[in-house]
Amino acid sequence: MTTVRPAAAALVFDLDGTLVDSEPHYYEANRRVLAGQGVRDFSWERYTHYIGIGALDALAAQRAEYRIATPAEELLAEQDRVYLELIRGRIEVFPGMARLVELAHAAGLPMAVASGSTREAIDAALTGSAVGALLPVRVSAEEVPRGKPAPDVFEAAAHRLGVPPQRCVVVEDAAPGVVAALAAGMRCVAVPSVLRAADEPVFASAGLCFPGGQETFDAEAVLAWVRERADGAAPATDS
Repeated sequence: MTTVRPAAAALVFDLDGTLVDSEPHYYEANRRVLAGQGVRDFSWERYTHYIGIGALDALAAQRAEYRIATPAEELLAEQDRVYLELIRGRIEVFPGMARLVELAHAAGLPMAVASGSTREAIDAALTGSAVGALLPVRVSAEEVPRGKPAPDVFEAAAHRLGVPPQRCVVVEDAAPGVVAALAAGMRCVAVPSVLRAADEPVFASAGLCFPGGQETFDAEAVLAWVRERADGAAPATDS
């Protein structure tokens, strides 16, 4: 009797809205920065349209939309300053994600974080968290030429892990991240953070989707799916 099993995969986590509950803090930081530029009507609803793309790209788009003269790089520096003040000691890892990281670590799967945030913001969010020590490989959008929906951060993460892209599984909450994962040739687990967006066609392209978001996320089911399908091999069979 011979058991044929696919090789171990690697997990690449988006950070904000996927691994940690940081989007409300980012919204507040973004709102304050824009308010300082005279924008008084920046709502959470409007903010959700920027979830999933790099922080600098989002601010560049907002700068054009609201006709702000201040360079996007300066807006980002201010936003990071406010954000870091807001999250110190207050940010939480989603319980299901913490469980997945712990299970994957126990299984010996390589893991990385690939985010549109700056490296300082990534480190601040993970330092002292329940999973930070298990996720030392981190890639920020400022380290690659293009942010999501381009695949650059995911490709860089795979390179640093030493794992071919086709054996990587991305865990994402936003449509641009799913697009980026697929463009990188990776499988994707989608956990929409904005539930009204769960019906967007791109989420149907993810190999595994939890349309109910974090409340319906099942770490054990994800790990089983990763082991069976991540490298494109057939599920385990006995002969």
